[in-house]
Amino acid sequence: MAQKGRAKKVFPGGNTCKGFYSFYDYIIPEDAERIFVIKGGPGVGKSNFIRIIGEEFLKLGYDVELHYCSSDNKSLDGLVIKKENVAILDGTAPHVVDPNNPGAVDEILNLGE
Repeated sequence: MAQKGRAKKVFPGGNTCKGFYSFYDYIIPEDAERIFVIKGGPGVGKSNFIRIIGEEFLKLGYDVELHYCSSDNKSLDGLVIKKENVAILDGTAPHVVDPNNPGAVDEILNLGE
């Protein structure tokens, strides 16, 4: 059985005494080979979907980055698996993400359908 991977938990954005800061533009690795953008309305399970995938990759021994929502610290907005050059992102407001290279690198997963 593979040794369990490590989870790095981060907030890519947040409100501070000096205003809002954002690292959303830096979530996706420049050499990402696959980017999955999750779409769907509130309550369809986007954050839960990201969490379950992260847990499975941790069990397989992969290190993952878990990106939490700054306005709901229990909600996941993204997951990066650097070893596989893969990112999974919540593409809904307030941090709308749309594919730059649909079909080649980026893919939309619509959980609302």
